[in-house]
Parts: sequence; structure tokens; C-alpha cells
Amino acid sequence: MTALLDRLAEKGERVVVASGVVAQAWRGPRQARLAQLLNAQETDVVALDDMSARAVGVLLGASRTRDVVDGQVALVARQRGASVISSDVDDLLRLDPDLEVHPIPG
Repeated sequence: MTALLDRLAEKGERVVVASGVVAQAWRGPRQARLAQLLNAQETDVVALDDMSARAVGVLLGASRTRDVVDGQVALVARQRGASVISSDVDDLLRLDPDLEVHPIPG
């Protein structure tokens, strides 16, 4: 994890995490690697505020899907021009076929 964060810092790149992803993954402070990522200077955790929640709802309606977290991930990636690393590749591409999604083992 440290090596990844170091490489990102060298390139001036950021890690962007939708807050819903944190809620899905976080189970407590014993998750040292996840805590390290979330606390890193290179990491932005993007909150789901009222306007974003409405935009996610519109996106879900347009794609006829229901997963709010996937919707938030797609919205944040679209807004930031970011690529996504996820085990939900098909679901994310259903929300936004133009997303750059890199698969990880689920």
C-alpha cells in the first residue's frame, strides 16, 4: 500500500474514494491497510451530499439499476475524470459505459 501511495504522490495523482465504498468496506480500526489508504494525504473521500444523492438517483433511474454505492462510484469517477478499480465492472459499465474500469478479483 505504501508503495502505491508513494507512486501516486510522485506523479501528483490522487486516490478518490466514494464514501459509500468506505461504508461497505469499513469494519473497524483493525483494518490497518484500509485505514492507511483512507488517511493518506493522497486520498480524497467524497461524501454523498444532497445534490450528489439526487444525481445518483437520476443515474440509477436512467440505467434501471439500484445500487447506490455503484451509482456514487460512477458519478464521482465521471465528475473527476477518474478511472475506477472495482470487482463490479459490469455493474459500473451498465451505469456509465464510458467509464474506465479496471477489474480486481472479487
